[in-house]
Amino acid sequence: MGLWELFVIAVGLSMDAFAVAVCKGLSVEKVRPKHLLCVGLWFGGFQALMPLIGYLLGSGFQSLVEQVDHWIAFVLLALIGGNMVRESRGEAEEVDASFAPGAMLALAVATSIDALAVGVTFAFLQVDILPAVCFIGCITFVLSCVGLQVGNVFGARYKSRAELAGGLVLILMGVKILLEHLGVIAF
Repeated sequence: MGLWELFVIAVGLSMDAFAVAVCKGLSVEKVRPKHLLCVGLWFGGFQALMPLIGYLLGSGFQSLVEQVDHWIAFVLLALIGGNMVRESRGEAEEVDASFAPGAMLALAVATSIDALAVGVTFAFLQVDILPAVCFIGCITFVLSCVGLQVGNVFGARYKSRAELAGGLVLILMGVKILLEHLGVIAF
């Protein structure tokens, strides 16, 4: 696998993390370097870790992962998105963007489930896994930081609507993942 193919895979895998980072940026009053590091490390770290785990698991568990990855991603994204929609409809409150480990862990897992399946396929290809997962992690780190900034700039003006839109985007991403894996739609 060449660098170009790996780059395309890395960008594709990081799009969920980018979208979630945009949503996180919507609820942050001012993005600070610690926010960028937190989002970049969680999302980039899990986008690197999951393909490595998938690679190590190899073909023996490929069918198990493919059968449940879309359900896990759907449930996590639907719960997180539903909570954002609920919060957008409530009274204005002090924004807590929740960069707590529990919140970030759930988001990082939800956005990197597909990377686990990609890692399984890497086991069958001639991929040097350590440089590949580092590259994927770095691309996701950068795109997550960009997403956080983009969301913050947009959200400063339209916080309630943006939070509602962000929650709906997360729910729709979960539905899209589920429908793709069930073969109902193809993107």
